[in-house]
Formats: sequence, C-alpha cells, structure tokens
Amino acid sequence: MPKFRRSSRAARVLVPGAVTVVLLAGCAQGSGGTAAATGATTPAATSPTAGPPTPGSPVTVTPGPTGTVAPGTLLVTDFGADTVTFVDPARGSTGSVIVGTAPYGLVVGEDGRAWVATAEGVAVVDTASRERLALIPYRTDTGPVTTGEYRGGGMGIALAPDGRRVYVGVNVPGGNGTLEVVDTAALRVTDVVPVGRRPFDVDVSRDGAEVYATNHDSFDVTVVATGTLEPRRIEVAPYGTEGGLGSWLKPHYTAVRPSDGKLLLPFEGERLAVVDPGTGRTTIEPMTANTHQHGATVTADGTLLAVGTGPIDPDVDEGPSLTVRTPGGAERVYPLEGPHENVAVSGDGRTAYVTGGFTRDGYWDGLSVVDLATGDTHRLAAGSRPLGIAVL
Repeated sequence: MPKFRRSSRAARVLVPGAVTVVLLAGCAQGSGGTAAATGATTPAATSPTAGPPTPGSPVTVTPGPTGTVAPGTLLVTDFGADTVTFVDPARGSTGSVIVGTAPYGLVVGEDGRAWVATAEGVAVVDTASRERLALIPYRTDTGPVTTGEYRGGGMGIALAPDGRRVYVGVNVPGGNGTLEVVDTAALRVTDVVPVGRRPFDVDVSRDGAEVYATNHDSFDVTVVATGTLEPRRIEVAPYGTEGGLGSWLKPHYTAVRPSDGKLLLPFEGERLAVVDPGTGRTTIEPMTANTHQHGATVTADGTLLAVGTGPIDPDVDEGPSLTVRTPGGAERVYPLEGPHENVAVSGDGRTAYVTGGFTRDGYWDGLSVVDLATGDTHRLAAGSRPLGIAVL
C-alpha cells in the first residue's frame, strides 16, 4: 500500500476567518463573484466589452488569414474577454473572433467547427473562415450574464465521436448544474440533464455511449448514458469531502484512458483517482508533483498530462508544473513559471501547450510551450486569460 503525505491536509480546508487562505479561495469556494486582490469578494461584473453580437451573426475582429487552417494552429478561449484567439505556436496570436462573454471550454470537430462554452450560450465558430456562425442559448436559467470564476453558463464541453451532438456542462451559481445536449445540425439544445455543482469538465467515452461531467463543488462525476440520458453519480473524493465548498481537495478535470475507458482524475500531484465508470469503483495510484492540479489530457497511447497550478500551502507544496505520466506510471515533472490551467499536445506528441489563463487570481495572458524531450520551456503571449485550448 503506497503512503501518501497527509501533513498538510488541514491547511487545505478553508477555515472561517483565515484571511491568508481566503486570498486564494477562488478554486475552493464558490461565491457568485470574483476574488479581489484584498481577499474580499466583489459582485460579479458584467462583460467589460461592448454588448454581445447578435446570435447567428458572423463577427470577426483582428482577423488573420482565412480560408484554410495551418496544421498545428492553436485555438484558445479568452476567459478574460469575449473572444477566442488563433495562435501560431511560433509567432503568437494571429487573430480573434468574438464568441460571447467569458468563454471557458472548447472542442473542435473534424469539420473544422469549434464549439465554445460561453456565459451566454454555445458559440459555433468556423475555424477556416474565422467567423462565428451561431450562438446557441442555454435552456438552463443561470441568472444574469457575468464574468469571473463563478459566473453562470457553460464550462466543460465535449463532442460526440460521430459529431452529431455536443455536450456542455452548465454552471448554475449557488446550485447544481446541468448537462445540455446540442444537436449540431439543428444548432439547438434538445435535452437537459441534471448534474452536480460547477461542471468544470465534460468528456465522452470512445464509443459515444456515455458522457462524464466532472463536478468540482460536489466531489463527483455524473455519468450520463447517451441513449437514455439517465444520470448516475460517482463520488470521487480521495481525501474525503471534509470542508464542503471550502475544500481545496475536489476534482477538476478528467481524462478518459483510451485502453479501457477508465477515468483519470489527478489530485494535488499526490493521488491519481482511476474511476471505473461501469462499477463506480475508484482505485488510487501515487503521483509525484506535490502541487494543486487542474487541467488534464491523455494522448492516444495513454500518456497523461496534468497541470499543476502551484501550492496551496507554500510551506509543504511545490510550485506550478506539468506532469507527464506514462501508461506504466512513470512520471516526469516539468517546472512552470506561474499558474496555468489547461494543456494540449501537438500532433507529433513532442510539444505541450499550457494555458496561463487560470481560473483564479495569478493568471497571465499567454501560453507556456514545453519541449517534452528536452524540457525546454518558453512563454508565448496569446489572448486574454486563455483557458481552454485545442490544436487545429
């Protein structure tokens, strides 16, 4: 039985009046607003940009070359604005498209259309012509359109393998979220399924038979059968649920392992929760980075990449990093400068792109580019608080 560090657990649960912890409370506890630099919570603000574009209208700003998409081009969501930005990995930003307030996750289909979860609805972007084709409103009432970490609206998003459905996790401030099902031909929401609180991530099984909503604030994954749309809850809490909304030790992002369809959820650079969605059973494997982990993705050969955002308790935790874990469990940890949120891998598997947007304070406007063979890392300015990322 592997041993896990437990000495810092008490420091990872918010204590009323503990101001030094509240300063970093963005990830830990929802409030309906954004964390101010003083540690107080301010009301969630409206979009700092002009009013949203009319649904369905093609709106492009600072356009780059159109008509084709260069292989390896990156697309990131600008959580600090209302755009998605195209990024040349060698040169930086090459153009942006207005999509809607505070875009979070995105997914790109084989037809070149990108589906973007915003606070207002699911935006559809033609990545070749670089224009927004539609903005599909949610059925779920999420309250006023706002910005910031706890804003209502779409968070995680995934595309069915056959491209016929998009699944988006919709956050409802102060309550449980929903999974909305979008018909990609009709461009409308067809079904709504209840899930847990703040669905950070949404993933689909390789055969398209199940969808997985990873719910940050309820310590669980909701498994939804796509045939019946029946949901079932699997608790994923390798540290327990002590602290409730104030706990740091909650799930963030999930990767579906290609070899067997099990769900991989990294926690704290210490524990990898491996969940069998069929049985609901969780096994724990040790990890080595010792850092608060957010974004995760897995390559076709089963290599897991997990983003470490930095320490919860700087006295015992390590700084930001990227963990690359082989299917056999061997890990290499690449140090990063400053917090990051999500990660994508180049088509040849040699380079990782890690977004600096981050859901909490400490974010920055760019990406870290990591050479996975040498460990060389450099920063690339791109977008406004870039959060979600895809390689076109």
